[in-house]
Amino acid sequence: MLDIKYLRANLDGVRDGARRKRFTVDFDRILALDAERRQILSEVEALRGRQNKTGKEMARLDDAGKQRVRAEMAEVSQREKQLSEREKAVKVELNDLLARVPNPPAAEVPEGKDDTENVEVSRSGEASRFDFEPRDHITLGLSLGLLDFERVARISGSRTYILMREGALLELSVLRFAVDRLLQKGFVPMVVPSIVKYDALYGTAYFPGGEEQAYACERDGLFLAGTSEVPVTAFHAGETLEERDLPLLYCGISSCFRREAGAAGKDTKGLYRIHQFQKVEQVVIGRNDEQESKRHHEFILHNSEELLQQLGLPYRVVNVCTGDLGMGQVQKFDVECWMPSRGGWGETHSASRFHDFQARRLNLRYRDGAGKMQYCHTLNNTAIASPRILIALLENYQEADGGVRIPDALVPYMGGLRKIEPRAEPAARRR
Repeated sequence: MLDIKYLRANLDGVRDGARRKRFTVDFDRILALDAERRQILSEVEALRGRQNKTGKEMARLDDAGKQRVRAEMAEVSQREKQLSEREKAVKVELNDLLARVPNPPAAEVPEGKDDTENVEVSRSGEASRFDFEPRDHITLGLSLGLLDFERVARISGSRTYILMREGALLELSVLRFAVDRLLQKGFVPMVVPSIVKYDALYGTAYFPGGEEQAYACERDGLFLAGTSEVPVTAFHAGETLEERDLPLLYCGISSCFRREAGAAGKDTKGLYRIHQFQKVEQVVIGRNDEQESKRHHEFILHNSEELLQQLGLPYRVVNVCTGDLGMGQVQKFDVECWMPSRGGWGETHSASRFHDFQARRLNLRYRDGAGKMQYCHTLNNTAIASPRILIALLENYQEADGGVRIPDALVPYMGGLRKIEPRAEPAARRR
């Protein structure tokens, strides 16, 4: 959330930021409510001052004077009560509108309407070439007995899946591979809950605005988080940290859930756009310093790139344009792996920085060296997300006989297995 003082002082820039991000915000109403609230608070302060002054003078008055003053103070008290009630209502509406004001994008964010206008900044590896007709991950997964879509649909509905045999092991291997690499970088591992309260989603700026994408446990007033960013970033909500302890590097591990509302007809087959997945997330909580945040951003992006390089997967990095940025993001880089079945790139990682946008909503602060309270800066980035990363692994490492090689980096995690061998008959027909 933006500080209202910052909004007033930088109104044109905030307005332009909302326009560039394609957010509709009623700034006129925000300013009117802010002015009304400040006027109310000023009047309430004056009334309380009058009450205090009168209270001190009461002892010098005679009975008639005291009776007159008591009558006046009763009116003052009633007016103060009315103003206080109005101030509470104004504050609720103002905060709701402020919660919908997006963080202005950084100057280096390219202008654009949606993900088709993201700008490529780097590329690693070459798109895979085959001397045979390559299969997609669905065909590979079914023929090798790694996937089930049909049976699980009867259990859990559409856009669900089951990983089996080496497919299950491959997911576990790539997740642990990512965790181990982050441990080497100083990250603290955290296995966190996927069920969170509204406040955690509000604090990380997924609510309000993202309710349609979240599964709600309405009876209990809880929600399924779409990323471990939510519980990990909210872990220190309401706390005051010490500057000497920053930055905090956390590696969040959890199941993630997304309704994918509004995505009908788009990437509905296979493992690309599904309702439940596993993710290892990098979260950084740092000092309120823009240049330091940029360095943290480069650090977590490099970590993801390094993982993909060790896995031997072709990928590219794109600078996400204004129209594809979320509510709180100042800047975001997406990492996209080459997926042969798509004939192009598919997003597998997103690295974002927020400045103090999330920290203000979470009341997450630290005491600097001078003893002054500062709001933290927060960042996050996918380390690995499965099963989407399995698309790239299966399709890029497939062989002519229908088998799939295991990347060298994952062989130790697969118990020494170097190839998922083709089976004599499709697993779907075996009982």
